Amino acid sequence: AITDVTKLIFIANPNNPTGTWLDKDALYKFIQHVPEQVLVVIDEAYFDYVENNAYPDSSKWLGEFDNLVVTRTFSKAYGLAGLRVGYSLSHAGIADLLNRVRQPFNVNSVAQDAALAALSDDAHLNETVKLNRAGLQQLQNGFDAMGLRSIPSVANFVAVDVQQKGAAVYDALLHYGVIVRPVANYNMPNHIRVTVGLEQENKRFLQALSEVLK
Repeated sequence: AITDVTKLIFIANPNNPTGTWLDKDALYKFIQHVPEQVLVVIDEAYFDYVENNAYPDSSKWLGEFDNLVVTRTFSKAYGLAGLRVGYSLSHAGIADLLNRVRQPFNVNSVAQDAALAALSDDAHLNETVKLNRAGLQQLQNGFDAMGLRSIPSVANFVAVDVQQKGAAVYDALLHYGVIVRPVANYNMPNHIRVTVGLEQENKRFLQALSEVLK
C-alpha cells in the first residue's frame, strides 16, 4: 500500500524472475493513482523481447507523469552485458538530480559507441527476439515432456517448478556444467530460473535436468 512515507515504487515489467508482465491498461491506471510526490520507476530491461501489442511502451507517458522514470539496458537483447551500459528516461528535473549523484565517467566511450551502434542494428535485434521465441518454446516443450509446470514468460528466461528444492537442483546441475538460478529468495523455493540459450544449449540443459530429476 502507498502511505505517507512512500517515496518510490519500483516495477519490473517484464518481471524478473517470473517473466510475467503488466499490460498497458493495468499499468497506466496504477500510475494514475500514485501521488505525484511518489517516484514510479519502471524497469524495462527485458522489454525488447515482448511481442504482445498489449505491452506498454511506458516512455510514451513521460509527458503526462512528471514522477515517472523508465530504465532500460543494453545488457539483454542487445548482448552488451560486458559493457555495463543502460539509460533512463524521465522528466528533465529528475534527470538533473540523477546526473548530480551518478559516478563520474560511469559509462566509458567504447560502451557509448557500442550502444549507439546497437540502436541502429535492427537486424541483430530481430534475430535475437526470433531465437528467444524459439528457445522459450523449446524449453516449454521439454518441461511438458517431464511433467513440469513453468510460468509463461515473455523475457529471455523462464522459471520452472522442479517439484523439489530448487537449490538442490541447482547444485546437481553444476556437475553437468549447467548453471541456472535458484529463486528461493523470491519465495519460490521449488523453482529454478533458466536463461534461454541457443538450441543446442537448451537441449543440453533439458537433458541434464531430466537426469537430475530421475
